[in-house]
Amino acid sequence: MKTLITGGGGFIGSRLAAALRARDPGERIRLLDVAFPPGLEKAFECIAGDVSSPAVIASALGNDTDTVFHLAAVVSGGAEMDFDLGYRVNLDGTRALLEACRKLERPPRFVFASSVAAFGGVLPDVLDDGTTPAPQTSYGTQKVIGEYLVADFTRKGMIDGRSLRLPTVVVRPGEPNLAASSFASGIIREPLAGVPSDCPVPDTTGVWILSPRRVVAAFIHAVELASSAWPTTRVVNLPGITLTVREMIDAMGRVAGREAVERVTFKPDARIQGIVQTWPVRFRTDRALAMGFRADGDFESIVRDHLEGGRAA
Repeated sequence: MKTLITGGGGFIGSRLAAALRARDPGERIRLLDVAFPPGLEKAFECIAGDVSSPAVIASALGNDTDTVFHLAAVVSGGAEMDFDLGYRVNLDGTRALLEACRKLERPPRFVFASSVAAFGGVLPDVLDDGTTPAPQTSYGTQKVIGEYLVADFTRKGMIDGRSLRLPTVVVRPGEPNLAASSFASGIIREPLAGVPSDCPVPDTTGVWILSPRRVVAAFIHAVELASSAWPTTRVVNLPGITLTVREMIDAMGRVAGREAVERVTFKPDARIQGIVQTWPVRFRTDRALAMGFRADGDFESIVRDHLEGGRAA
């Protein structure tokens, strides 16, 4: 098998690559991203370039790729701040990648990383598989368009597509990024490392959460499911758990002690709040659960997993 992971230099992409390699040491895995962390190029074939460039995509795909994980994106806050960049990467890049896949020897299995930012506006208390997407951000809009493109290319037999609407992924290691949801990892990651953290939203703010370990497992499960297992929409809302910021901080305290909790302070940021408050926080994910996707059991286990450096999917 030959697999391409766009956004492969990122945290989730590199973990996904490692998990795939552990499952099948003989699998050829190629990573595409604008940059890569030190050492990754020793383990995988890494191509540095812009995912919205047809020439770069053609070089990364070759002619015999049979599996594509499309994770590359300008994150939510970044897409909102830079309208043109968001559309160039998140929409034009997705379209260019799909067009390149259309020219492959065989239609590849194509897993698209979408987001619960697909939803917004006036929402029910609990969303389900029948809730209509109504994004309230550029990022969410770009993701919904990507979902429709994946479904249409699949309908035409050009790819075998599957789109996953990801909850907020917590805890992400490394430096904070431009994602509006970055605070959800920051209020755990920094205090656990002995560093103060400013939270830009009230402690009553709810978040729909999935751990990095479960996200990687979801991508692998998605690509391994038979095409017949997927609904005609070709998109599912992944299971998660709903927690308020206060519940997350308290759970961290039960694992790491009161000192970690006291490192979190609240510093309101109207821009972040304006984005986050459009996102849904409670779902019924009957379709995904029936397909075999799973959520985390509790937040304490997510905190422990982060402290242990993460486990393989």
